[in-house]
Amino acid sequence: MYLVDLSVINFKNYSSQEFQFHSNVNAILGRNGTGKTNLLDAIHYLAFTKSYFSSQDIYSVKNEEDFFAIHGHFHRFEIPENSTKISCTYKNNRKTMKANQKEYNRLSDHYGLYPLVMISPYDHDIINEGSDVRRKFFDMIISQIDKEYLQHLIRYQKLLTQKNITLKQLLAREHQNYSLLEIYNEQLSPLANKIFNKRKEFIHELSPGFEQYYRYISNGNETVEIRYQSQLENESFDKGIGLAQQTDIQTGYSTFGTHRDDFNFIINNKPLKRFGSQGQQKSFALAIKLAQFDFIYEKKKIKPLLLLDDIFDKLDPFRSNQLITLVGEHHFGQVFLTDTDPNRVEKIFEEHQIPHHIILVEQLEQKT
Repeated sequence: MYLVDLSVINFKNYSSQEFQFHSNVNAILGRNGTGKTNLLDAIHYLAFTKSYFSSQDIYSVKNEEDFFAIHGHFHRFEIPENSTKISCTYKNNRKTMKANQKEYNRLSDHYGLYPLVMISPYDHDIINEGSDVRRKFFDMIISQIDKEYLQHLIRYQKLLTQKNITLKQLLAREHQNYSLLEIYNEQLSPLANKIFNKRKEFIHELSPGFEQYYRYISNGNETVEIRYQSQLENESFDKGIGLAQQTDIQTGYSTFGTHRDDFNFIINNKPLKRFGSQGQQKSFALAIKLAQFDFIYEKKKIKPLLLLDDIFDKLDPFRSNQLITLVGEHHFGQVFLTDTDPNRVEKIFEEHQIPHHIILVEQLEQKT
């Protein structure tokens, strides 16, 4: 699978622009602030119906405009003549996704059909921010290959929100209807168990590839590990939720469940967040993303698009060279990368003899 072209209207800093892409490596070059990352984000919208960087679509609309539109054609290598036009538009606080002009009934119906892996400087958030960021990140990966899991997450979150409303009402003594909690707990229980088992299975499958990629990128100088942490590891959901009920009522929110899970990142048997250098943290995030690529490819038999935003930042020359060597291999499909230094990129491509296409964003010129 690869993206043949892309057109954007009123998207971030673009008024109207069209792009043509190579099926192998596309280098998007230009100074900071010229729209390189915005172009990657437009591709992300076509795959995931949303921005990689913001949860609110209004921030993707160009200043003083009231809508944006993104269109792109996807081809499959095995069926070259099979081209699908994907469109994402946003206007009047409503977002629509279409495939060949036919609108999806639900945005989630499109999710995972065109897999994509994004590597960005913002990836340090999964290391340095809270557990909710890590849960959301890993849930996104699993949801790309398991629609049922995505629906379990959506249902679990809706029930949890309703339960928390009830807990706040009990805390405020607005009513004493404890039977509502029992109903919510009964509905949450099977969902929590399915989410827990799927996350545990996922980390077990992802870890060997992740550890292998990290050894390659870092030349085997450190040992790394991802440890899944869940309250359900030591207590069944039904028992745990019962033991936590009094605390929940006193605090006004649910303190037991898979919404409290975390993923601990370990380097040399120590927390990466505290003991890892910037280079080690970036290598860790890179290894996770590359393992994510393999995981999706193995499950869907489709090579995801690989988007690399500002990948040379905080990577020493050795790690940069290792990454580019990987990218140049046929194992990966279509690749998009951004950088501010055209000479550096051209030199790397020549050294590794990588077929590529260059887009100079300042002048919006394209050359092969």
